[in-house]
Amino acid sequence: MDKPLIGVVACHAVHEGHPAFTLHQKYLDAIMDAHGIAIILPHRPGQGEAITRRVLPLLDGLLLPGSPSNIEPWRYEAMGKEELADPGRDELALALIDQALPLHIPLLAICRGMQELAVATGGTLYRQLPIGETTHYANGDAPLAEQYAPTHAIQLAPDGRLAQLLHGTTSLRVNSLHQQGIHHPGPLLQIEATAPDGVIEAVSVPHHPFALGVQWHPEWRYQHDEASSRLFEAFLHACHQYRKEKRL
Repeated sequence: MDKPLIGVVACHAVHEGHPAFTLHQKYLDAIMDAHGIAIILPHRPGQGEAITRRVLPLLDGLLLPGSPSNIEPWRYEAMGKEELADPGRDELALALIDQALPLHIPLLAICRGMQELAVATGGTLYRQLPIGETTHYANGDAPLAEQYAPTHAIQLAPDGRLAQLLHGTTSLRVNSLHQQGIHHPGPLLQIEATAPDGVIEAVSVPHHPFALGVQWHPEWRYQHDEASSRLFEAFLHACHQYRKEKRL
C-alpha cells in the first residue's frame, strides 16, 4: 500500500542572517516511523489561500507543529502587537484548517497548532496564561531533556476521542512548553483534556474521522512513550483510511 502523504507547516525564521524556513526533525521522524511520507509546507503572506487550494488535494493528512512564534492577536479579536509573529504561517495554517475540516482530511495539531485549530474554528486564546500552581512553560536555557520532561498531569475526558485512542487512559503526565493557550475553544471544538488548573490541554472536532489538537509535545522521544506512539499511529491510520477512500 502506498504510504500517505502528510503536509507539515514550516515556520519562518532567520538563520545566521538569512531568511529561512525551519521545522524540527522530530515531527518528520514521528510521521515516517509511523509509515507516512512527510512534505514540508513553506508559506508567504498573501499566498496562503493559493497554496492551500493547490496542495490540499495532494495530501492525505495535515500536521500543524509547535513553534517559537505566536498567532497574531487580531486574528482572535485581541488587542496589541505580537513580537513573536509569523503572519505567513498564520495565514497558511488557518486556510488549511478551514478547507481541510469539511473534506474530513485527518489533522493533528500540536502546541501552536492546537491554538491555530481553536482560532480557525472561532475560539480565542490567552496571550499569557495565568500564573498558578501548574507550570506550563519551561526554562529555555535548560537542557532539552529537562525542557521536555513531563511536568504535570492532565485529566482526559472519560468518553472522549483521545481517551478512546489511548485505550481508556484517564490521566497522563505531559511536558509543557507554552505560555499561551486556549481561552474559549469556540463552538466547534470538544475539550478532550485539561490540566489541574483548568487549562485546556487537548481538543477534537466531533464527527470528524481524526481532527485532534494537543497542547504538549508528543513528538519528543515518542519512541519511548506509549501514549505518544499510539497518537501518531492513530493519526497515520486515519491518513491511510482517507487515502484509501479518496482513491475509490
